[in-house]
Amino acid sequence: MTDKIFIGGGGEGYAEPQEMSFKYANRHGLIAGATGTGKTVTLQILAESFSQAGVPVILADVKGDLSGLAKPGMASHKLHDAFTARAEKIGFSSYHYHSCPVTFWDLFGQQGHPVRTTVAEMGPLLLAQLLELSEAQEGILNIAFRLADEQALPLLDLKDLQALLVWIGENRGALSLRYGNVSPASVGAIQRRLLVLENQGGADLFGEPALALSDLMRQDSAGRGMVNILASDKLMAAPKLYATFLLWLLSELFEELPEVGDPDKPRLVFFFDEAHLLFEDAPKALVDKVEQVARLIRSKGVGIYFITQSPGDVPEDILGQLGNRIQHALRAFTARDRKNLKLAAETYRENPRFSTEDAIREVGVGEAVTSMLQKKGVPGIVERTLIRPPSSQLGPLTKAERAEVLKQSDMAGKYDKPLDRHSAYEILLARSSKAAEQAETAEAKAEAAPEPMAREFNAARRFSGSRIPRSSSRGHRPKDSFASAMSEAVIKELKGTTGRRLVRGILGGLFKGR
Repeated sequence: MTDKIFIGGGGEGYAEPQEMSFKYANRHGLIAGATGTGKTVTLQILAESFSQAGVPVILADVKGDLSGLAKPGMASHKLHDAFTARAEKIGFSSYHYHSCPVTFWDLFGQQGHPVRTTVAEMGPLLLAQLLELSEAQEGILNIAFRLADEQALPLLDLKDLQALLVWIGENRGALSLRYGNVSPASVGAIQRRLLVLENQGGADLFGEPALALSDLMRQDSAGRGMVNILASDKLMAAPKLYATFLLWLLSELFEELPEVGDPDKPRLVFFFDEAHLLFEDAPKALVDKVEQVARLIRSKGVGIYFITQSPGDVPEDILGQLGNRIQHALRAFTARDRKNLKLAAETYRENPRFSTEDAIREVGVGEAVTSMLQKKGVPGIVERTLIRPPSSQLGPLTKAERAEVLKQSDMAGKYDKPLDRHSAYEILLARSSKAAEQAETAEAKAEAAPEPMAREFNAARRFSGSRIPRSSSRGHRPKDSFASAMSEAVIKELKGTTGRRLVRGILGGLFKGR
């Protein structure tokens, strides 16, 4: 095992080895090029090399082609002669067929072991990006996470968050005094977004058992790094979910891994295919988060490699962090293509033997313009390079072969069955049920209670004898009494105009006499 990765042959006759130093492999990289120029094969040979050196790899398999890493190439393959001829031409004397230890993962649990995280681990920032929330809606989401912390309400899956939002809506009056306005319309909008996410299969992402990062950083019994392949063909139909999940994974690695400085080789390498999906329509806060991770995760021993069609797909501040670059052909059919081609050429350290811009336009399939970090992290001079052939199978596995790999996996059975433990949904449901029972009991007591006068009578001191109505009570006054009739007539007259005059005269006489 050497301290470098053999990328291919460059120079005159492609006889000069082009290599990437393991020491600088954690300083990130870029694999770019138009569709059909060989980016996937380049990603495959890098994954093979890192795995052979004991470095675990995480990569997203957008087209399903990378599953072939689990199986060695074969001499019966139609490109066998072409591969061996290319290996001889570039001086790759150690070329041989071999497989890599592979673990398949799938957010939907169909083509690999299920991948889950909890709502709490995702956090409000990434979740707001996933749901495309407005500023006001994101504020309510932050309130939900704060309340979950203060009231010990574990947010594990989508129904936990949905139940908490219902509770916030019901108690918005009290919450608005402390946290600011809580609009029912905003709460409803978040609930609708969660429903859309659930219908798209996003509910499979949230729950337990949550993925342990240590399971992505394993080695096999021979010391080879595990190649973790995330099935992304169906996930690509939900690009926001795809980008948010991979960014969450990077953030978790950044937060959990300890500082290691500049190791002799990376602890983990992360390949982000279709990288443009991460940055399309992304708010500045999210782009800043990616830049922060790219800058700082290097000291954790993690290398990030973005795979995309044009370097222009990656924001400039992040592009500046990518030291190792493999640029396949770019086609200049439009004015925008020509502009991107020129910008791509200007990012390389020039080679006096040829024009970088012309080389990027002219390189064929399986050929690239490369520049790797050299001693002290200095960018190498750009070189036209013939990429070495892959050692594992070129193309996907069959369904039966994939199923066999899954069956033999160390992760078999660990994540397959979801776990639904006591969390925010159950706690709030219990509170609601208890409150409903208390309200029902109180209502039943109120209905069973006697009339108000009877309650007052029952609450009085016990006495013997019968109950006698009050003489002043109109309801018990004898209606046929002459005195009663006269009393009513006098009272009625006193209430009228004549009565008021009479009272004024009496009072006036009294006070006048004083």
